[in-house]
Amino acid sequence: MPSEHEEVQVRPGTEGDLTALTDLYNHYVRETAITFDTAPFTPEERRPWLLSHPVDGPHRLMVATGAGSRGILGYATSSPFRPKPAYATSVETTVYVAPDSGRRGIGTLLYKALFEALADEDLHRAYAGVAQPNDASTRLHERFGFRHVGTYREVGRKFGRWWDVAWYEKPL
Repeated sequence: MPSEHEEVQVRPGTEGDLTALTDLYNHYVRETAITFDTAPFTPEERRPWLLSHPVDGPHRLMVATGAGSRGILGYATSSPFRPKPAYATSVETTVYVAPDSGRRGIGTLLYKALFEALADEDLHRAYAGVAQPNDASTRLHERFGFRHVGTYREVGRKFGRWWDVAWYEKPL
């Protein structure tokens, strides 16, 4: 857990982060319904995802790192909302925070950096799907100006039960 005085840096993700990012994501795959992926990935399987988030443009990957050798504390992305061309000015955003990071403020730092990076892009809306229940994610999205626009009921099945996903929208 980072101390109160430990500096957290947020920067674009790089290929050197691939293993740590895959490990972080796999925690959520194995342990939670926050993602609806059900099988862990290898770094090589996650490489296309990483490469789809360059350092510029509308689809970004921002990582938070601790001072020294703490590694990846979390990451945030903006990704294509849907594949059809008319959706090009919309992105889907997400945040994942390392379970041992202490969580305090890491998501906020990541989203702040992500939305600053996207400010000059030709984007109109950001969307976020939040598997329910997830009060921390709901609060984070609302703090950044997202508003609830609807809930898909029992849209995903994982760990032998059905999960709802609340959808949030933010003007950019």
